[in-house]
Amino acid sequence: MEAIRNDVVSIHPRWLRVTHWLNAVAVVILAMSGWRIYNAAPFFAFVIPKDITLGGWLGGAIQWHFAAMWLLAGNGLIYLSCNVASGRLLKKFFPISPRALFADVCDALKGRLSHADPAHYNAVQRVAYLVVIVDVLVLVASGLVLWKSVQFPILRELLGGYEVARRVHFLAMAALTAFVGVHLVMVALVPRTLLAMIRGR
Repeated sequence: MEAIRNDVVSIHPRWLRVTHWLNAVAVVILAMSGWRIYNAAPFFAFVIPKDITLGGWLGGAIQWHFAAMWLLAGNGLIYLSCNVASGRLLKKFFPISPRALFADVCDALKGRLSHADPAHYNAVQRVAYLVVIVDVLVLVASGLVLWKSVQFPILRELLGGYEVARRVHFLAMAALTAFVGVHLVMVALVPRTLLAMIRGR
């Protein structure tokens, strides 16, 4: 009976909570240091306010960026491996029904999307988390081109060259930052999800 009860109240295993928070730290550092690196050679008609950048100068920003890059890559690999090995990836994120996705998007736009069971991901959440996983892979791939362009010529050409890779990297980071923003809004609207990610139940 106790085993059944624990299974019912358990939402997030410890490995998930640890990798989630480490990923959060890595993403914040990467975004803020990346904005400082972007400001050194902007390719759009704007720069990022210095107050929300990290590193102080280009060299410092690059050091912060590289440190957080290793954290995101290593921790992300652990996160993905544990999800696959435990079967959680298939159980939590699949199947995805186009009809269910459309219905959940409509409910979300009306403010009626149910969050009654934090252990269950609706179709919008499933798609969003899968898109984030793909987005991080794009970030890593484009980041490798920016870091070691000569050593990864095939990857560089697949991304359209160095300058295109810069834009891909920036836009992928912008997409991840937007996801984090929406994620924080949802946490504010459903605060018990934050408690679940801290306590696991």
